Amino acid sequence: MPLETVFLDAGGVLMHPNWWRVSDILASHGVSVPAEALMAADPPARRELDDLQTIGSTTDASRGWLFFDLVLAHAGTPRSEATGAALTELHRYHTTSNLWEYVPDGVVPALEALRARGLQLIVVSNANGTLRAHCDRLGLTDRFDLVLDSADEGVEKPDPRFFEIALARGGARRNTTIHVGDLYYVDVIGARSAGLRGVLVDEADLRQDADCPRVRSLGELVTRIGDGEFD
Repeated sequence: MPLETVFLDAGGVLMHPNWWRVSDILASHGVSVPAEALMAADPPARRELDDLQTIGSTTDASRGWLFFDLVLAHAGTPRSEATGAALTELHRYHTTSNLWEYVPDGVVPALEALRARGLQLIVVSNANGTLRAHCDRLGLTDRFDLVLDSADEGVEKPDPRFFEIALARGGARRNTTIHVGDLYYVDVIGARSAGLRGVLVDEADLRQDADCPRVRSLGELVTRIGDGEFD
């Protein structure tokens, strides 16, 4: 059957950490790491984080700050009192404003192309209760039919109940819906547990072992949907 609905993760798919802000706050604590180095460290840090045992023993909130430790390590910056103080300051900012505020250039055109195909677009994301306001701030809210934040729903991926909520709210059908996310053990396994197909965003091609469709970008997703791969 033709694809009708696309569930989209937010962080790592639609938006990324503002590495320029991170770099500036690190610098204010005496730690010099260019934003470009942090951005380059992001994919391998996420790959290291995306481990069955790690995902199973952490929550989204605790994983988020483990992720930043891993980014710093991959950028060649050891953990220290100074990096700890910087991360504490960044955590305060994230709690009120959401640090995932960089939207890559290709995201909005891809969303427009998906919408032009008549697809229902629903954000299904582990977040901290600020996601809807954050999408408003970034000018993204009108691109979606629904924005679902795990903190508001009381359940987070990979728990299949979150996907069940999204299906019910959107009136979507399992067999005509895909979920697109950046963590295999959160997004793909979670989607499968709810009877959905999962697609992994793997921009650096680090998950060649994954037993699911992978795309390097939302633009590639648009192309492959257009080719009928998910019908």
